[in-house]
Amino acid sequence: MSASSHGQTPYYYVPGPSRHPAMAAFGLFFVILGAGQWVNGSSWAPYAVAFGLLWWAVVLKQWFGDAIRESQGGLYSDRIDVSFRWSMSWFIFSEVMFFAAFFGALYWARMHALPNLGSLEGALLWPDFKAAWPSAVPGATGAPADLVEPFKTMGPWPIPTINTALLLTSGVTLTIAHHALREGHRAKTILWMWATVLLGIVFLGFQAYEYMHAYADLNLKLTSGVYGSTFFMLTGFHGFHVFVGMLMLLFITLRLQKGHFTPDRHFGFEGAAWYWHFVDVVWLGLYIVIYWF
Repeated sequence: MSASSHGQTPYYYVPGPSRHPAMAAFGLFFVILGAGQWVNGSSWAPYAVAFGLLWWAVVLKQWFGDAIRESQGGLYSDRIDVSFRWSMSWFIFSEVMFFAAFFGALYWARMHALPNLGSLEGALLWPDFKAAWPSAVPGATGAPADLVEPFKTMGPWPIPTINTALLLTSGVTLTIAHHALREGHRAKTILWMWATVLLGIVFLGFQAYEYMHAYADLNLKLTSGVYGSTFFMLTGFHGFHVFVGMLMLLFITLRLQKGHFTPDRHFGFEGAAWYWHFVDVVWLGLYIVIYWF
């Protein structure tokens, strides 16, 4: 179907010069600067992070608002649609590689680094060290020189399993909403989208409770050796991605209520759906590797 049949311009629309990339980079500068100083104990660092995030959010609102107005104004042809699809595909691929790095770090620590420390050479360096995962299990040394406080591990019951059910259910509700949109049932689409957003919010609530339980009851912290660092890095970054995905779905739902999408042209919806299904798949890997093994 050609672009002109949609009442849109047939050429490839190129927007004019924009301040948004530079403004977004300015906000991210303060985020990175503040985060780097925060871990080193600087008192001003949290304010720098908060300022950078707020600035970044305002810039993205303006940037996305421009894109929405351009789309609703009929400036995007089928060629633009294809470029958006390729861009979203490469973005999700970059996220796959991002999580692959952390999964790789966990694999290397468990399957290579820890056994090597428990070998003859490691025993000469740290007497009584036992190559058991995690390193603070009963009968094993927490760390050389007892640098890591004793902690308990996080099992799959009940919160991680509940969260798995929530995310899998959200994938189903999102798929139902997508099919409803393609069939032109806008009210049904909006209903199932709100259900998906609600499931994402509940997931985040359970994860926040899980973190409080880990710190207060299990003494499991980011500083709890390689187990603690990989646990919080993997689940924490995934939680952040769930938060971002939930915001995507929320804004798509609000746009649906304004009538922005049609059954045959709705890549904004599809892009958010791709991202959410990616988040689901990553969580399944986390659930198996982190909580069961």
